Amino acid sequence: MANPWAGEVGITLDGQARVAKLTLGALAELEADLGTGTLIELAERFESGRFSARDLLLVIAAGLRGGGWSGGPGDLRTAEIGGGPTGAVRIAAELLARAFTLPGAES
Repeated sequence: MANPWAGEVGITLDGQARVAKLTLGALAELEADLGTGTLIELAERFESGRFSARDLLLVIAAGLRGGGWSGGPGDLRTAEIGGGPTGAVRIAAELLARAFTLPGAES
């Protein structure tokens, strides 16, 4: 079960419940992979809706690795993510929100 106080998000991947979390290392990797210069630019990219399906895969893969998964973005291309594309957007948004805010804090 995911613990939002620890920045965790629950995700169903190929029918299996998993926990995802953006660690500092995963955020640094995302900055490089997405071509953003800062953590703020990374958050703004998603807040403004300027993200692609590839961006979603990178965020979700980074979060899953932070939760102990050993796969990568390529492994998600054929995986079934609970909730489909809409679920993927929600998961990525929750991962980023929990990485930058405390649970219960107003956004």
